[in-house]
Amino acid sequence: MVNAVALCAVGAEKTVSNELKKLGLSIIEGGYGRVRFKADVAGLYRALMALRAADRVLLEAAFFEAADFDALFEGVRNRPWEDYVPRRFGLRVAKVRTSRSRLEAETSIQAVVHKAAAERLCQKWGVNRLPETGENEAELRVYIEKDQVSVLLDLSGEPLFRRGYRTMGGIAPLRETTAAAIILYSGWRRKFSLYDPFCGAGTIAIEAAMYAWDIAPGVGRHFALERFLLGDRGAEQNVRNELLGKVDFSRLVRIGGSDNDAAAVAAAKSNMTRALALAGQRPAGTVPAFRVLPMEEAAPPREFLPAEGDAKGEAAGVAEGFIITNPPYGRRLGDTESAEKTYAEMGKLTRHFSGWKLAIISDHPGFESFFGRKADSCREITNGAIRSYFYQYESI
Repeated sequence: MVNAVALCAVGAEKTVSNELKKLGLSIIEGGYGRVRFKADVAGLYRALMALRAADRVLLEAAFFEAADFDALFEGVRNRPWEDYVPRRFGLRVAKVRTSRSRLEAETSIQAVVHKAAAERLCQKWGVNRLPETGENEAELRVYIEKDQVSVLLDLSGEPLFRRGYRTMGGIAPLRETTAAAIILYSGWRRKFSLYDPFCGAGTIAIEAAMYAWDIAPGVGRHFALERFLLGDRGAEQNVRNELLGKVDFSRLVRIGGSDNDAAAVAAAKSNMTRALALAGQRPAGTVPAFRVLPMEEAAPPREFLPAEGDAKGEAAGVAEGFIITNPPYGRRLGDTESAEKTYAEMGKLTRHFSGWKLAIISDHPGFESFFGRKADSCREITNGAIRSYFYQYESI
């Protein structure tokens, strides 16, 4: 068993904790944009492939107290880096974050951590210097809080929000992991309809469909863990087969979206096709559909209307459902004035979606005043580097 860390959007920590628990992994603690947990090697692969709202998974290679640079150097040098990093690998300290600690100079921290780890590896390998960084490199991240140092080895490689299905992202796409987080926070389940009237590249609808069919978002890609000494091809393949075996396309889903940008809708359709390919099979029934429509003309497709039941014999989805959306906003698309006009016009959604729940993510803290109604709940969450707000309405 090792300690690991799942990095996520600030505000998504609870969602990631819940996901880790459902994967059978033990939580150590939650922090600001990260969750510490315990896992064996199979658990690491399971987290990498199955977490929906996490941006990266990292091995906590060192955890110790350091109030000065001497203690930092010794703490890093005393770790068995040779157990993780293969020969002929370079080493890079990608990020440093420090808070409420006596060590504050991030550039100096970066240099000391690199020197200490490199010195240990050179000594063990009998070389004078490490190779230049490139394709074969170990990426480290350092977090120091209240003098407690956590040195993390990135096991992800490409960030986990790069699922592999979105080669066409639109002008300003919502990060996949953020989309997954707001879907999980919204309380949506597959027995309900879901519609996105500002679908853009289709990210929200696609993430919802993958969740409904139990497609693990990382099941079709590879990770840096495979190249490190902890990697285990047998464990990796077993986990991949296990997750692929859980995919259930017999489940009925009522998911759709629309946008007034024809190019965005075309991208959404292409992205949906690639997302389905991750599971290596095709659903027998309806897949999420995207249409070219302005927001004020958006309406639930006919197949969203009440039916007798789905393939599992469960209660049918009713006409009511969830609108989960990421409308344009000033820093993302257009200007603030046009975004505020859009928020005011969103009241027109009640024409065809009366009684539906509404969940939106926006960077505008004044969304409620322009929409004309106070949200039943609001939480802060980041979308990449953008500080955003997740507003929820129980009924529109």
